[in-house]
Amino acid sequence: MSQTITPELRTWIVQQAQAGCTPEAVLQAMLRAGWNEDVALAAMEQTLQEHVASLPAAAQAPVAPRPQLALREGAHTIDAGDRIVHVLATLRRPRLAVLGNVLAPEECDALMRLAEPRLKRSRTVQTATGGEELNADRTSDGMFFRRGETPLIQRIEARLSRLVQWPVENGEGLQVLRYRPGAQYKPHYDYFDPRAPGTPRITARGGQRVATLVMYLSEPVRGGGTTFPDIGLEVLPQRGGAVFFAYDRPDPATLTLHGGAPVLEGEKWVATKWLRETEFTP
Repeated sequence: MSQTITPELRTWIVQQAQAGCTPEAVLQAMLRAGWNEDVALAAMEQTLQEHVASLPAAAQAPVAPRPQLALREGAHTIDAGDRIVHVLATLRRPRLAVLGNVLAPEECDALMRLAEPRLKRSRTVQTATGGEELNADRTSDGMFFRRGETPLIQRIEARLSRLVQWPVENGEGLQVLRYRPGAQYKPHYDYFDPRAPGTPRITARGGQRVATLVMYLSEPVRGGGTTFPDIGLEVLPQRGGAVFFAYDRPDPATLTLHGGAPVLEGEKWVATKWLRETEFTP
């Protein structure tokens, strides 16, 4: 049964926005009322865009830019400058894409070779203090390259910057992780909890994290997928491929809860790039 976006619906959407309701709350109300999710999303996006455009310039709040794929409508590939990246799947909620051909096999090999002597048990950010800590939820080994540390790192960082249209200097250093059998990273968010006392210290070096790119350097025999529990998605590691997801605010409503499922057989190597709001200073 088709559903029509009526003037009455548009008026209601604008009224909810003016009353301070979040987009997620409006969407959930529409879903409870029986609206198809794709129709509801289209109605909200079109209505709110037209409403904002109709406001006087002085009343329009500036929209903060965020990383996003340089993807033309309907295109299956992205020209990242020195490499053609394949777009395998996309989602609107969350803003997520599964990508192929992000890294060449020889680049995967080189990253693993350079990283291995520097691997140590992975730590997580301690938001209570702004420092780091060992965490039983994360059992990988990892290390960070300095931004621009080698010509290889410079080339990859420039490619990723073109891919997601975000400045190189707004990225943290590339992190390489190795997951041996049984290793995992339980579901978590990559943004920093704004309520935690240590967050101001962390965000002073570049603002909040706003997007994540996880690149797969190797494929385990079994297990090791990147899971998104809120949406029932699991991305299986494909060497040279990646999963990209963005979050426009530090809130669970972004649906970016994710984790690294336990490796059941073999090893999984990944390289992760976290993107910040502004220039990141190590």
